Amino acid sequence: MISVLSAAFAGLATLLAAIGLYGVLAYTVSQRTREIGLRMALGAAPSRVRGMVLRQVGVMTIVGGVIGLTAAIWLGRLAQSLLFEMKGYDPVVLVSAAAALTVVALGAGFVPAHRASQVDPMQALRYE
Repeated sequence: MISVLSAAFAGLATLLAAIGLYGVLAYTVSQRTREIGLRMALGAAPSRVRGMVLRQVGVMTIVGGVIGLTAAIWLGRLAQSLLFEMKGYDPVVLVSAAAALTVVALGAGFVPAHRASQVDPMQALRYE
């Protein structure tokens, strides 16, 4: 029962993180509409614009992943020192969690990246 409840909370936390990341990226793309329109007017391919946004997702994911993995290892060692015969962390679990969250982050960033690549340059240059 506890494992099911923990999994449900983990899924909810992951969903909230994905929604939050989507919101931040959608806001960033809307703030950069003129820049994106200018890039496209000067000949940037839609795939390049998508890559620009997804690169931003990648940087955020790497920074968050490094901080999260460092904290997980540190807290795992702390828990290991407090409890008898408990393994503090499992590298397979940490790598699996990091990979899953990377997929979620890229998935959350794909919609704003796709919208950015579909911007009409003329409308974007008039955008306020």
